Amino acid sequence: MLKVGLTGGIAAGKSVVGEMFAGLGAQVIQADEISHQLMQPGEDVCREVVRHFGSEILQADGSVNRARLAELAFGSKPSRVQELNQIVHPTVIRRQQEWMEQVRQRDPHAVAIVEAALILEASMAGNLDRLVVVTCRPEQRVERWARRLKVDEETARSEVARRMAAQLPDEEKIKAADFVIDNSGFLEETRRQVAEIYGKLKREAEK
Repeated sequence: MLKVGLTGGIAAGKSVVGEMFAGLGAQVIQADEISHQLMQPGEDVCREVVRHFGSEILQADGSVNRARLAELAFGSKPSRVQELNQIVHPTVIRRQQEWMEQVRQRDPHAVAIVEAALILEASMAGNLDRLVVVTCRPEQRVERWARRLKVDEETARSEVARRMAAQLPDEEKIKAADFVIDNSGFLEETRRQVAEIYGKLKREAEK
């Protein structure tokens, strides 16, 4: 089985690319979805996050309001992103590894892809065989974030800059990548790149 990381800066299009890989036959899991599960009532990570950031981040059902948590983590001076990551990342990484083992048992020749924004920042790359980085033009990040959250471009620009400050720049991610997907153009071009890379990954997984 081939263990692959899929990463990129904010609003670069990781999820779109992940869906394309899944459509071709790859097994894909999102670190963000695991994080969402960990923020539900009864989860140890949820309790620890509340202990650090306060009950004000809780919603009526006892789950964590992730937008409010992000506001506290990214908006604090100094930033508390690292504090949050130290609580969440170990469990996310462990669950990713458990998922990959389940995939391996089902299909020893699978391409198993973990989609995560902070693969390099969380030192996850050492557990992976290949790394795919998705990029786009800086102004596209702002436009996509504005559309996604239905906010004006000035608000989006501020939020994108704030979040990117907690991530490695694209230049560093590209240096570490085995494959780079330029998601600046039409989806058809992105799909072509994904198909070409998946073919290489699948051949390697089947060796």
